[in-house]
Amino acid sequence: MTPRPVLNRSLLALAGLVLLGGGLLILFAGLDIYRRHDLAPPAGWPLITPNDVLLGSADRARWSSQGWWWPAAIALLALVALLALWWLLVQLRGRRPGALPVGGTPPREGVELRDQALSDAIGADAGALPGIEEAAVHITGGPAHPHTRVTLALTPQGEPGAVVEALHAGPLRTASRSTGSPPGPTEVRLQIAHHKPHRAE
Repeated sequence: MTPRPVLNRSLLALAGLVLLGGGLLILFAGLDIYRRHDLAPPAGWPLITPNDVLLGSADRARWSSQGWWWPAAIALLALVALLALWWLLVQLRGRRPGALPVGGTPPREGVELRDQALSDAIGADAGALPGIEEAAVHITGGPAHPHTRVTLALTPQGEPGAVVEALHAGPLRTASRSTGSPPGPTEVRLQIAHHKPHRAE
């Protein structure tokens, strides 16, 4: 699993725990669970009865009277909003390796290959295989752990098993040998090419 999905799942799990904890705290207080079931919450526990508030009038007056309170609160909210926006933009933008090392890691004598050039080469070789009408290749992930996604449009005579074997033994193996790196994870999607119906005369 790449670092970004791990980070995404960790952040989502943390946000879910925070929301779950806050929701249960409000639910217990709103339904007066502690009093109905004779439960003793820990000392200083917020929101025990339905009439409790998170910040009392005295606390709100004390903090809002400070000169730094409102600028700090606004700056914190703005920072949270900017971080959330940045995280969203990162998710929407597909991560690409940019340049792939040639001859292993680190690259031999600083030689690198652009991911788009390698994608085009694999796509051209795959498109020339029998049973394939069109091929599209996209390489994502980091330079050390590239992930190849291949979409193949098969001709009506193309056999999926034979096509996948030919792709592995041909273009993918050639790309691995050319870069000097072991083959990374590859996802192959097969679809049937659509042809316009021919009218018989």
